[in-house]
Amino acid sequence: MKIAIVYDSSTGTTAKAAEAMGKMMTEQGHQCRVQPWEQADPALVSDSDLICFGSWVKGLFVIMQRPTEASMRFMERLGDLTGKQAVVFCTYTLAAGSTLEQMARGLEKKGAQVVGQFKYRSSKPTDDFTSFVKSLA
Repeated sequence: MKIAIVYDSSTGTTAKAAEAMGKMMTEQGHQCRVQPWEQADPALVSDSDLICFGSWVKGLFVIMQRPTEASMRFMERLGDLTGKQAVVFCTYTLAAGSTLEQMARGLEKKGAQVVGQFKYRSSKPTDDFTSFVKSLA
């Protein structure tokens, strides 16, 4: 399976989480590309079988949580994702709010089927994500 992991990272936490996710997927035999949105090619991302999209949580302490504007603008540049599966993930310090739902809605508008939503308080993917990776065909 061709997998694209695209992320926006401010302090490096989201980047480390994305790299860890990519390593897990590669170890399961998948072809995985992990890139910050600034380096990712929207056409190559759109051509993947599974798209994983991540952002750090932006907001004021525990209110107005959201993905970064830059990550959402990149998402808008993606092509038609009809028939594609997608995962959204975020890293946060205090609260994630509706960050995952906002990213999921953005990908669903492009036609993707969001099959996973994961939030990490650190750069280490959760056991839920590990189970998800093992379930991939």
